[in-house]
Amino acid sequence: MISYRLLKNMLPVNDEEKKILDGDVKINRKLYMAEETDIINAKLLLKKGKLISVRPHTRFIDFPPHTHDYIEVVYMCLGSSVHTVNGKQILLSEGELLFLSRRATHSIKKSGEKDIAVNFIILPEFFENSLAILEDDTSPLKKFILDSLYLDKGPDYLHFKVANELCIQNLVENLIWTINNDVKNKRMVNRATMELLFLQLLNHTDSLYYDNPEDEAVVKVLKYADENYKNGSLCDVANMLHYDVSWLSREIKRKTGVNYTDIIQAKRLSQAAFYLKNTSFKISDISLMVGYDNVSYFYRLFNAKYGQSPKRFRDCK
Repeated sequence: MISYRLLKNMLPVNDEEKKILDGDVKINRKLYMAEETDIINAKLLLKKGKLISVRPHTRFIDFPPHTHDYIEVVYMCLGSSVHTVNGKQILLSEGELLFLSRRATHSIKKSGEKDIAVNFIILPEFFENSLAILEDDTSPLKKFILDSLYLDKGPDYLHFKVANELCIQNLVENLIWTINNDVKNKRMVNRATMELLFLQLLNHTDSLYYDNPEDEAVVKVLKYADENYKNGSLCDVANMLHYDVSWLSREIKRKTGVNYTDIIQAKRLSQAAFYLKNTSFKISDISLMVGYDNVSYFYRLFNAKYGQSPKRFRDCK
């Protein structure tokens, strides 16, 4: 649970909630949406020039179906709340995170006084730094998750049941604190904290719950590829996870746009680029370390991806 020093600022009933308790039976749409739409508008919730903000979720009333023109992350500080995303009902319990893509249709059941959630309002541009980092460190799983949020590909939502993961709870609390307070280098701190949060969440995909079995299968395969890119085969992971290999191959292609071989190759070459930039290992040794016994073949693949030989890539660092 979030610390009391932050929680105490969210417990009091705010002006919007007072009106609801006094008899308003509908949300004030002007606070959230442009006229005649069900799209919550980031311009109404974010200060000019800001890419990320956080606000408490409005209690005591059902929030009707809507979409967002931004990426929303809901964190449950205390109690619980019931969300419906594209017809799927989700119970969000204390300490859990719900990431929503822009295309997700979302509604929330009325919550009580001690059901405290905060909504992170995040413009897609905020993730540009994270995507740039992927160019040098392509984790297939990280790219898949960021693409689902930033590029509106993949799952419509990601539900992380991470209440018992102290490192994640601390990062979320730090993010809320930094956004709400005058902190030096706030933008850089927010980006770094969000990047760390993503990295920690990727280490806890066993706590990620899915909309459908296909998303679950693909996430498991991508995590396997991250850890076994040197010699892990599709047959091996299909047998390990008890999936039909042909079905799994089709789902990977459908969900990611590439096949398993492409995923493994991208990870191998990305890892090779990391070694070239950060170590003095021989290029022939790097080729073997990332899974290529044929060094000439490694050279061809590397040149095709990066537009230069491994040696030139290293010399340009």
